[in-house]
Amino acid sequence: MKNMLLIVLGALCGTALAAIPKVSAHLHAALSAFRGAASPLTAPRAHTEERFSFTAHAPMDRVAPLFGADKERLWAPNRAPQFLYPVPAVDQPRMVFTVAHHRLSAVWVNTEFDLANGRVQYVYVIPDTMVTVITLRINPDGAQTHVDVDYDRTALSPGTEARVREMAEQDRNSGPEWESQINQYLKQLSNLQARNT
Repeated sequence: MKNMLLIVLGALCGTALAAIPKVSAHLHAALSAFRGAASPLTAPRAHTEERFSFTAHAPMDRVAPLFGADKERLWAPNRAPQFLYPVPAVDQPRMVFTVAHHRLSAVWVNTEFDLANGRVQYVYVIPDTMVTVITLRINPDGAQTHVDVDYDRTALSPGTEARVREMAEQDRNSGPEWESQINQYLKQLSNLQARNT
């Protein structure tokens, strides 16, 4: 009887030992699947924060309105926002519009439009690619206006992280271009007003 018990115990132990690799493989697969499912939600994404400043050669009351999506068309070449709200297009708080980004379309939402206090902010999303927050602080500087621009970008998927970094590099170097474009427009406007008086 004792021998029989040892044989049964030995068989059970052998079966259990033989099953360990299979159980281990199943546990490993389950954990990998769980980690795989969780990683897109928890893995850090590329995030960039860039800032530039420039001076516009006009008083703040003439410069600040130029940062509305509709008025930006006056000085930014190829800028073509398609307004969803309000229609017809009017620069105001909470405006919503789309802008083409190469082959993709971004949805833009104005989150702050306080020209009197020099605060303008937009958030835009390129689906499955990135979220961008653009914050402008506009301050009077005598007869001129000082403008600080912050760009915060976050990748929405691993395949878009290089694009976020590439756009951040462009953001970093955009100050002189914005300054040139706005001041060229302001100069043309001033010349036109001088001719009409």
